[in-house]
Amino acid sequence: METESEPYVRLATLRQLHDVVGELNTARSLADTLQTVADGIVKGLGYELACVNLVQPDGDLVVAAFSGNAAAEALITGRVGARASWERRLSMGETWGELRYIPHTEGWILLEDDVPQWYTEGPDPRFEDEWHPQDRLYAPMYAPGGGRELLGVISVDRPRGGRRPGPWGREALQMYASQAAIAISNARLRANMQRALVRLEREQQALRASEESFRQAFEYAPSGMAIAEMGGDQHGRLLRTNDALCRLLGRSASAIRRYSFSDLVHPEDIGTLLRTSAEGGRAELRLARRDSSYVWVSLRNSVVADTTDGPRFLLTHVEDIEERKRNELQLAHRASHDSLTGLPNSAELRARLSARLCERPGAISVRESAVQAVDKAFGGYEGGGPNGAYDEGGYGGVVPYGQGPGYNGTSGAAYAPVPASPGSGYEPYEPYEPYEPYERPYDPYADPTGERAFQGDGFDPSSGVAPLDHHVHTVAPGADPDDGSKGLAVLFCDLDGFKSINDRFGHNTGDAVLIEVARRLNTGVRDGDTVARLGGDEFVVLADGLGATDAADLAVRLRNAIIPPIRVDGRAVRVGASFGIGWASCGMTVEEVLKSADQRMYIEKRSRKTVHRRAG
Repeated sequence: METESEPYVRLATLRQLHDVVGELNTARSLADTLQTVADGIVKGLGYELACVNLVQPDGDLVVAAFSGNAAAEALITGRVGARASWERRLSMGETWGELRYIPHTEGWILLEDDVPQWYTEGPDPRFEDEWHPQDRLYAPMYAPGGGRELLGVISVDRPRGGRRPGPWGREALQMYASQAAIAISNARLRANMQRALVRLEREQQALRASEESFRQAFEYAPSGMAIAEMGGDQHGRLLRTNDALCRLLGRSASAIRRYSFSDLVHPEDIGTLLRTSAEGGRAELRLARRDSSYVWVSLRNSVVADTTDGPRFLLTHVEDIEERKRNELQLAHRASHDSLTGLPNSAELRARLSARLCERPGAISVRESAVQAVDKAFGGYEGGGPNGAYDEGGYGGVVPYGQGPGYNGTSGAAYAPVPASPGSGYEPYEPYEPYEPYERPYDPYADPTGERAFQGDGFDPSSGVAPLDHHVHTVAPGADPDDGSKGLAVLFCDLDGFKSINDRFGHNTGDAVLIEVARRLNTGVRDGDTVARLGGDEFVVLADGLGATDAADLAVRLRNAIIPPIRVDGRAVRVGASFGIGWASCGMTVEEVLKSADQRMYIEKRSRKTVHRRAG
């Protein structure tokens, strides 16, 4: 009778298997798929209880779905069993193909392990293939693809009819477990894809929001912003600018895109721009405006990188610092210039003069000091004495300034001014206060200990050797005015009669006289020469590239420019001027140079007083 019904059993089993497998692919999520797997066993394969245990990322198995008993489902769903306990179960009992059957006679030792289970007590089987409540039947589910990666385990209980499944029932359960593994894998794939799509959409939304935020921050930033190309033939070309940068440079966005920063930067600042690094670089330089003027800006760079192609764009923040630079220049000018006349002050004079000097004594003999050598060459004092005994007749054309008005016309002698006549406007000369150097001479090349740090590119004063010397040494011209040699002339000017004007008419008139004298001195020199106010009524002129005759002629021109009356508050006042010419030379200090010129000025002033007294 069973043999005759076997084809019908097979056909019914296949029909039921087809129906439940078809439902596996209708679930929309992984959770629905797992529950459909459990329900399909109860519904189509003839078991009263079914449980789906799913492998977690950590390897343990969790009860993911249960069907057939609500109480059992509430009790064990979500509970976890250790992977080692499951592997122990899958190695026990009888092997039915891919299935694993553990009879109650062996499974009693599993009652106390940590695998979640639902079982009831029952009598011993009455016949050989009767199902016992503590019998266990497991159908492992492996990932498709021919591997043995365990996805989970289906456990079933209480087959309908109370008998152990026959060959066709076992085959059906094994086939169903295989199809369930495919369905679970597909559900996982769909879930991963859905999560990836959701994540991608969120990332795209975040990217769009970020791009919009960047666009708004770029376009509406109060300071200039620019994006420039990096690499290739168009490296540095501006691709995009905001309105603030267009307003700052007075150019339209389309016009700016034809340039790079190197096209707009001031020629003197191109080196600063080239030295500025792309990543995190900062620079302060000048950019050209449309009206050909320049504006001071601060550039800050950052790289907009592409994760695959590397750096692609350069983002530059451009801040207008014109006002700050103007204030800095004003402060620097105030620190280095006289507040009354606007001329370089004593510190600036010393800095400029010190920049031309080094400790290498050039062509000077090592047995005599630099000051003595220069004085000797130009007929100066031979060491002097307590009474100031100088050789007044040996200046070799330096102190006598030529055939100017007010001189006796002799060459090679001291000044011999024409005696002042009554009503001439000249005031008697006030007592002369000789030049006093600073206690610590100002020297920008000195270290904090007071020693000069600049040694002429490696010059050793003890040996007099400079193995690598790029410094252009300053040397005084020769004593012969016709030899064509030139040097850096230092003209020390002291006003004559200024003190009496200051005392008689007040400091306001004195200040006005100093301002006018400074203007006349500045007008009488070349571009590149320095006119500085040393202090009080003393001025110093630095004129490079002059010979002895040239320096004398310059002194005459400047004195003649000072002599004409100066009108202050409706009255005319006059001052004279005494000049002493010194020469800067490497091997001399700043103070020695100034003192040398000051002493020559004092000799001239004294000689003029002597002639004035003789004429009187």
